[in-house]
Amino acid sequence: MYRVLLAVVRFLTFVINTNARYVGKDNLPKDENYVLVSPHRTWFEPLYFAMGAWPKKFAFMAKKELFKNPILSYILRKCHAFPVDRDNPGPSVIKTPVKALKNTDLSVMVFPSGSRYSEELKGGAALIAKMGKVKIIPAVYQGPLTFGGLFTKRRVTIAYGTPIDISDIKKMDKDGIAEVERRMQESFNQLDYQVNPDFVYVPPIKKEKIDS
Repeated sequence: MYRVLLAVVRFLTFVINTNARYVGKDNLPKDENYVLVSPHRTWFEPLYFAMGAWPKKFAFMAKKELFKNPILSYILRKCHAFPVDRDNPGPSVIKTPVKALKNTDLSVMVFPSGSRYSEELKGGAALIAKMGKVKIIPAVYQGPLTFGGLFTKRRVTIAYGTPIDISDIKKMDKDGIAEVERRMQESFNQLDYQVNPDFVYVPPIKKEKIDS
């Protein structure tokens, strides 16, 4: 189902926005799994990352609320998604993707900031990569931040960076995780500058419920 849905998404995104380009695809490992990380800027950027990395397939985490609908839950699980309680993540948030890296041909897609509205990096991606004994591939998305914005044909750019090797970091303690996060952020900054030296990410306004 992953292959079929990705083909459908590829067709739809091409019809909606024909102005997409992929930079640095030669940085993607061909015959090994990895953890792809990126700042989270829009809900549909994972689709572009997946399309650009094909034929590599990904496992990814999704908030548990999405799995309440049985039909959507079925589709998500067939696409290698697994539920995560964002308020109480638990050990499975690390163990599940590590098992995928070690025991399947799936790589893992992680957004270290955890939210489209946060620039703060989390340690999860570092732990998953270290325990899975794989490299980290940094990536960035630049383009429309809303689905409607795609219809304007504004350029969508996906950039993949040089693999980050963390085998030299012996312990994933506070200092070790901080060093991995520093390397990731440095790569994100370099990629954004490479795509557009004047790029500044402006988060979309988060809608809030208004009490009546």
